[in-house]
Formats: sequence, C-alpha cells, structure tokens
Amino acid sequence: MNARLPPAALPLDPSALQMHVDDAWSARIVPALQRYIEVPAKSPAFDPDWAAHGLLDRVLQSAADWVGAQRVPGLTWEVIRLQDAAGKPRTPVLFFELPASAGQDGTPAPASGQTVLMYGHLDKQPEFTGWRSDLGPWTPKIDDGKLYGRGGADDGYAVYASIAALQAIQAQGAAHPRIVGLIETCEESGSADLLPYVDALRPRLGDVGLVICLDSGAGNYDQLWLTTSLRGMASGVLKVEVLTEGIHSGDASGLVPSSFRILRHVLDRLEDSATGRLLPASFHCQVPPERVAQARATADILGDEIHKRFPWASHDCGGSTTFALPTTTDPVEALLNRTWRPTLSVTGAEGFPELRNAGNVLRPYTAFKLSLRLPPLVDAAAAVQELKALLEDNAPYQARVTFQGEGAASGWNAPSTTPWFEQALQDASQAHFGAGCGTIGQGGTIPLMNLLSQGFPTAQMMVCGVLGPRSNAHGPNEFLHLDYARRLTASVAQVIARMP
Repeated sequence: MNARLPPAALPLDPSALQMHVDDAWSARIVPALQRYIEVPAKSPAFDPDWAAHGLLDRVLQSAADWVGAQRVPGLTWEVIRLQDAAGKPRTPVLFFELPASAGQDGTPAPASGQTVLMYGHLDKQPEFTGWRSDLGPWTPKIDDGKLYGRGGADDGYAVYASIAALQAIQAQGAAHPRIVGLIETCEESGSADLLPYVDALRPRLGDVGLVICLDSGAGNYDQLWLTTSLRGMASGVLKVEVLTEGIHSGDASGLVPSSFRILRHVLDRLEDSATGRLLPASFHCQVPPERVAQARATADILGDEIHKRFPWASHDCGGSTTFALPTTTDPVEALLNRTWRPTLSVTGAEGFPELRNAGNVLRPYTAFKLSLRLPPLVDAAAAVQELKALLEDNAPYQARVTFQGEGAASGWNAPSTTPWFEQALQDASQAHFGAGCGTIGQGGTIPLMNLLSQGFPTAQMMVCGVLGPRSNAHGPNEFLHLDYARRLTASVAQVIARMP
C-alpha cells in the first residue's frame, strides 16, 4: 500500500459501532455458527451425492432463515437454485440486496450509484485427522476465545458478519451505498458452479465499486489485514501402473519395477526434491516490485512468527529437543515462497494397504493426488496441460502413467488501491485494532476474485478474513478467533460507510 495518509473523520462512532457488533456476535452469530459447524456440509468435490444428502441446502437455508430473522430494514434475500445443461442441480447460492440510503442526519446516499458486493461461502472441507481429543470437526466448542470446528472460520461466519455490519451501519443512521451479497456452496470445489450464477445475477449486481470478500487470512490478530494476491491452483491424480495384480515381493522385486519408484522418477521432472523448487520455467512469474516492497514491510511486522506459527514436529536429539525446520528462516523469502512461488504438495495416496495389513507384496500401482500452487500471474489451465504432458510422456519401463486433472483456478493480483479506500482501511484498522492496516499475499486460492476483477475492473477489492496464525483451515483443530472476527466485522462496516 502507499504511504500512510493522515487520519480522517470516521463516518461511524467506533465505540458504539463495536458495541453493537459485539452484541450481535454474542447473542446471535455465535449460536448460529455453532449450529452450522454441527452439519457436515462438505463441498461437492468431497461429497458427490451432495444433492441427495441435502446438507448444503440445509446450511444455506438455515443462513437464509437467520438473515430473514434479523429484520434489516430494506433488506431482501432469496435462495437461488439453477440447473446445468443436463438438468442436474447446481449448488445453491444465497443472494441478498439492500438499497442505498441517506443518513438520518440528512447526509445523502452516495451519488455514484455504485454497489458493494459482499461474498462468502458455506461449503466445507472434509474432516481430516489429528483433532485434539476434546475437539471434533462437527462438534463446536469455545475454548480460550476461539470457536473450534470445521468451516466456522473458512468461512461460515462471512454471511453472518456481513449482515451484522449492515445492522451496525443502520443503527447509527449513517448513509450507505447499495449493497448486495452472494454466498455460494461450491468454493472448496473451485467455485465450479459460481459463474452461471454470476451471469444470471449480473443485471442485479449493478455497477460494483467495492468487493468485500471475507474468505482470506490475517498475518496476526493485532490489526486489519488486506490480501493483495492469491496463488492459483492445479490439482489432479498421478497414477503409475505396472501390474494387474499384486505379486510376492520375493518373487518379483528386482525384476518388476516398483510403481512407487517410477512415480518418484516422474515427479523429478516437475520438482527438485532437494530444494522443493518447481523446474518448469513457465510455472514461475516475475514478482511485481510493489509486492516485494509489501513483503518487506510485512516481514518487519511479523518477523519469525511467519514460520514459528506452524505446529512443527519435534524429536529428541542427544537429550535436547530438535524441531523440524522451514525451507527458509528469512521472513521476506518466506512470504514470497508462500505467495508468489509455485509449490507442489501430495495431499492423498492410493494403492497402499494400511501398515497393519502391509504384507510382502509388490503393489500393482501407486497413485498420488497432487496439489500444485501457482503464482498469481500464471495461467492455471495452461499449467494443467503442460503438467499432463510433462508427467505422462516417455514413461520409464513403458509403465502406464496417467495424470487426470481435477481442477484448476488461476491466481489473482489486486488492483492498486485508490486514496479513499486506503484511507478507509487505515482508519478502520486504527479505530478497531489500534494499529494500521497490514498487507499480505495469501497462498490459497479464491476462484471468484479473478472473475470479479475481470467483470468489474475498476472495483476496489477488500479481501480479508479471520484465518490467522494456527487457525488451521482444512486441517485439524480449525478455529475462529472470536475477538478478531468482531473487530473485523466493525472494520468492514467502517469501510462501507466511507465509500464515496
């Protein structure tokens, strides 16, 4: 971001605003989120029979009912369900709309006629393993100011926080622009169903001047954080087959090549296993100088916490405890590695028996699920095609090697901030956190952001969220930091009220 601007008069009283938001969270939002966490509403990629199970419809309708129960003056809402060309149901969305309003003190509604678009999602990642013994993915629990459970922070809270922000603005009688909301149920599957809804709703979205996406992260819990970039993603299953059935390893090993060894060899084309660097030059991009400068500023704020926040494994080494190490302890390099450089992760495996059932058998095949994070400026669709050719061509021993792509989404680089937006962010952060707004790139992917940037190229993008240190979205012990969520909600209200 640019140099700090001098503080300006806030359109809303910070203390009264925060008190109103805090009451909404305690009395209405936390109970709703606890009910939401209890429902295993997994995204379609992890529950192909989602329509029959009805869990996505259940959480979306529950959110819609909650929105209606808030009785926000002027607010309209509806659950929208579309079908694809084959007549199959698409995952549903919740759409809400609040007309622009003048202030009770006579302040006119914003004259530009532009719209604020608020975004979130209600579908969830799978359970995963390793939850604390007193916690569970579908068992909400508040402990030390944190609400534990799958989906609360990523990002079931978004629709509830959005409505609370609108209520807080109205409670002070402040003028506000037109506001619409779009809450989907397919984000964790790459938002595959979202574009048809955006096309169908485009006339109702209006001239979007500000997008507020509450599905991102925070560098710490001490200030407001604006996400300035998102990595893209390409995923799929790499499978190596050498036999039609398992064979006694004493009989076959040494003659029949190991499918695992072949898979390792194929992956060496993609990744330097000694450093983790991806080898194809096309999977890299030049980091914009502005983002490098922001990484340096963020590194000054976060320091070693950039890598210390992870739950590193430890072991005893000669009487002292030794911890696993990060790829780098340089905070600037660490930030750039996780936001602007490509990386490969293996997120699943098939073809392996459980350890207790692993006999002396040469397995017929090995399959890995690959998750490739791509820099924000790399085209994901092109990367998938190159990845497939790279892995499949000239297979060792003429083994059957296949790569089946399962999804791709390009990353996103935020537009430059305008003076009013930067002022609003800084002032909101100071008012509700007592510190300036930080900027940070995120290593995850929000497919909607590229779509919105293309559709509304002049819109400002307030991409933020509650996924701070150790919040662990997608993994065990996911939590929502309640105090941070309250302050973020109030900050969102301040920014909306500042929109010119």
